[in-house]
Amino acid sequence: MTDDSETVVATDPVTGEEIDVPADVEVGEIIDSPITGAELEVVAVDPITLEEAPELEEDWGE
Repeated sequence: MTDDSETVVATDPVTGEEIDVPADVEVGEIIDSPITGAELEVVAVDPITLEEAPELEEDWGE
C-alpha cells in the first residue's frame, strides 16, 4: 500500500518547530498542530505560513 499524499514542512507559530502539512493546503484552511493540538490557520501558501487560528466568538444577534 502506498501513500500518495505529499507533505511539506511549515513552522508551527506556537512552538517554532517544523511540522508536516499537506502540500495541497489552501489559504484559510485550518489544521491542527501535531505538537500542541492548537488550531492553526494557513495564511499564505508560497511559502506555507501558519498563524494561530482566531477563537470563534459566539454571535448573540446584537
